[in-house]
Parts: sequence; structure tokens; C-alpha cells
Amino acid sequence: MRIRIISEYKDEEALREVAEKLEEVYGEKSEIEIVEELIDKRFLNPLRNQYDAWRIVQHYRRFLNAGEYILLVTDKDIYAGDLNFVFGLAWRGVAIISTCRLFPEFYGEPPDRELFIERAVKEAVHEIGHLHGLLHCEDRKCVMRFSNSILDTDAKSYELCEKCSSKLRFSRF
Repeated sequence: MRIRIISEYKDEEALREVAEKLEEVYGEKSEIEIVEELIDKRFLNPLRNQYDAWRIVQHYRRFLNAGEYILLVTDKDIYAGDLNFVFGLAWRGVAIISTCRLFPEFYGEPPDRELFIERAVKEAVHEIGHLHGLLHCEDRKCVMRFSNSILDTDAKSYELCEKCSSKLRFSRF
């Protein structure tokens, strides 16, 4: 499989780091495509002032080619269902992550570029893991652990635990 990263977030250095870590964890090449607008107003819920991640990934399935996954990267705030927000979502070959809540400044903290990139990597690896069929994991350090808050994201690694790595290897046969 190949991972096509389509981003309206224009930080090429951060996107390259995401692509490198995806290749390290999953052994799949990534290509980065930066676009002006990935998510337009049709996906906005004006009552929440957030964008509906389910509708977005459903829409982008039509652009999915054989032998690839799509990872959408946006700076817009996203939600899914009844959740207040999500860092990301994955469904049937298409994943999305939002950088909006990954910046330390969002939480009133000073800017920290390294921390931001680390968070973006973890969320991207997590969502691509779902596209590979991995479920949420109970291991606190595993990247597949569910993040209910940014503290959960910060506590985990960007790597798969042994159990999830084994599931991934087994699923490829």
C-alpha cells in the first residue's frame, strides 16, 4: 500500500516528518500533496463551528485509488458524532487528522514545535493503524491507545506495541 497525504496545512517539514514515521511504522511509502482548500463550508456545522469528520472521509472515498490509503491533514477543528472533538478519524481507506488541537498554544501553553510535530505523528500513525484494521489498544504506550485528551496523546509513543505489531503482521498474510 501507498499513503497519499493530502494537506491544506502547509508546513512541509512537519508533513515530511509524518510521512517518514508512517514509513518507519508501516513500511509504506507516502507522497505529500499540498492543496489550497481541503475542507470547505459544506462540511461545517455552524452550530458547533466545527467540521464533520464523518462526512469528510465519506466524501474523499471517491478519490481513493487502488493500492493506497488517503490521509487528509487539516488545520480545521473536527468532530464525529456526539463527541466534542476528535484529533482524527479513519474509515474505509481514508483517514483525517486535525492539527487544530495539537498545538500547545491551543491549551494556553507556549509554542513548542517539536511537541506539535510529535503529536501530529502520533495521530497520523494512529489513524493509519485503523485503516490497517487495528483497533484501540489498552497498552498506555501504544500509539493505538485511544486519546480522550491531549494528555493521552502525549503519554503514548508513536510506535505500535508488540501485540498490535503482531496483529498487523498477521493481517498482511
